[in-house]
Amino acid sequence: MVDLLKDAKYIKGVGPNRVKQLNKLGIYTLNDVINYYPRGYENRGIKKNIADLTDGEEALIEAKCVSKMQEIRIRKNMSIYKLIVRDDTATCTLTWFNAFYLKNRFKVGETYKFFGKVKRRINQIEIMTPIFDSKDTNKNTGRIIPIYPSILELSQNNLRKIIENALIEVKELPETLPDYLIKEYKIMSKTEATKQIHFPDNFQKYNEARKRLVFEELLIMQLALLAFKNNYNNGKEGIEFSKEAKMSEIINKLPFKLTNAQTRVLEEIDKDMESNKSMNRLLQGDVGSGKTAVAMCAAYKAVRSGYQVAVMVPTAILAKQHYENFKKILEPCNIKCELLVSGTTKKQKEKILEQLKNGEINIIIGTHALLQENVEFCNLGLVITDEQHRFGVRQRSIINSKGKNPDILVMSATPIPRTLALILYGDLDISIIDELPPNRQKIDTFAVTPSKEERVNNFIKQQLNEGRQAYIVCPLVEESETINAKSVLEIAEKYKNETFKEYRVEYIHGKLNKKDKDAIMEKFKNGEIDVLISTTVIEVGVDVPNSTIMVIENAERFGLATLHQLRGRVGRGKYKSYCILKYKGNGEQTRERMKIMVETNDGFKISEKDLELRGSGEFFGTKQHGIPEFKIANLFQDIEMLKSVQSLAIKILNDDENLEKEKNIKLKEQIKDKFNQKIEI
Repeated sequence: MVDLLKDAKYIKGVGPNRVKQLNKLGIYTLNDVINYYPRGYENRGIKKNIADLTDGEEALIEAKCVSKMQEIRIRKNMSIYKLIVRDDTATCTLTWFNAFYLKNRFKVGETYKFFGKVKRRINQIEIMTPIFDSKDTNKNTGRIIPIYPSILELSQNNLRKIIENALIEVKELPETLPDYLIKEYKIMSKTEATKQIHFPDNFQKYNEARKRLVFEELLIMQLALLAFKNNYNNGKEGIEFSKEAKMSEIINKLPFKLTNAQTRVLEEIDKDMESNKSMNRLLQGDVGSGKTAVAMCAAYKAVRSGYQVAVMVPTAILAKQHYENFKKILEPCNIKCELLVSGTTKKQKEKILEQLKNGEINIIIGTHALLQENVEFCNLGLVITDEQHRFGVRQRSIINSKGKNPDILVMSATPIPRTLALILYGDLDISIIDELPPNRQKIDTFAVTPSKEERVNNFIKQQLNEGRQAYIVCPLVEESETINAKSVLEIAEKYKNETFKEYRVEYIHGKLNKKDKDAIMEKFKNGEIDVLISTTVIEVGVDVPNSTIMVIENAERFGLATLHQLRGRVGRGKYKSYCILKYKGNGEQTRERMKIMVETNDGFKISEKDLELRGSGEFFGTKQHGIPEFKIANLFQDIEMLKSVQSLAIKILNDDENLEKEKNIKLKEQIKDKFNQKIEI
């Protein structure tokens, strides 16, 4: 049996230099190579007559050379090469740029196969930069060709050859699914599916291969999530919070009226808290939907029932914002709130830890600092994590272990379509706030091309002159030779010294240390900075009611979910707010993405579109759970498969709770392998 974990550099055609290029793609072993799936395919197998070619299509022709290669010099370092070919129906011109290596490649009178994009004008047919083979070979044409995610230094041809060599070396793969599932669902073998997903004989074989690999990927994920949920709940007596501790007491003291959605969600949480089963609930809500108010009401009930509450958030400045909000509402009710972040002084920290241990503090709000071993509670009953995708399963487990089966409420502002969320978050019950408070400002969104730069800058100045503040978000920290996109440092220099030199301009990015980042955000919050240039580090950030403009540079480089999160940083005060998406490129997908952002502020619609256009990828990823990313499954495209696989996973675990039966051993091994044993079964 071949060693799938052997270093990729020993595969034929790789070696010590090329392995560095593979490493950049996340490929390190033979197993990584054969599981590096194509992102798409080109059908270069259907031959057409030249006379039948249509403008804009990609097509394969078989034709005879009727001229020598003609070189046309345009300028220094720029030449066009043209070759005239003919079949029985018509003549066609083939065009390449700077392809000096093709000068003597073709012989007059010989027949070749060419594949490329057709440009057809009235009496002229041209194929631009075609790929070619001699008449009797099918290396680049005459078949379905896989297209892989790649990098500049590693060509598609080289990558294809490496994968081909790897598959020849592997010959037979160990089967990873139980025999009973393969038979019942008529699934292709692992070996055949892996070969056909890379180099399909035809599209029927491709579909069968994809079905097998998607089925397996989704089944393993669902089994792992359900096992985690069962492991969390099984045999654990939860806390029964007091029915006498009424959430309505605090609801009536809030300075605003709750929406119907908030009220509905609180009823679900109240019911969970009063049952003897541990609550393990995800609270999903769009930016500004009022998740914090819901968390406050749940915390109030826990404290009134005699328990402590831990609220964990990803950044110190967000922790401080929550602390101020909780304190304002809850301290008049004689509930003591405290803040614990890495910047807390040693003396203050010692005092807080002592008070927490002896029960004097009711609610502690903090960052990862709450995970430290010396943080002990007297009687922890409720754990709330905000922006839960920033915390993995392990971190949630650490904070949960500081109490005796505390109730868990995890909050996320990444909206996910409900049907999908119910399946993706197999280890959590779900509550969704799908309504915004009436006082939330609608943010006017505009998508503009670089030609509108001056108009945008004048509009920003107009807002600044009225006393408002602006965010400018860039995809990069520093300029890059390989990526043509705006960077924070490049724009900061230009804006400070030229465009906005009469205003107070600052910048912030993830490479700054935590203390500096917090200090800059604090200054912006206090109105001491007019224009803040940033990376997406401000995606999860503080409320700055006075900021009314969000400008996103190279918006085409961000996912819709991220654009929506960034837009949610403004519109938090009484002033009219705006989001300006500056984008490059005129591709159909780019235009469609900009259009959805301009047309709607509904995060759920946006997330659905994001999923449809980009696939699951890193979108809400699976990263939110600390579970592996999908290699082949697309949660939009494969929703029906996902539903049936979830039913199957439930059936398997009902029959064999810990996957201990002989027939399920392969499934158990897969889960442990893929999840690095993070999830106990």
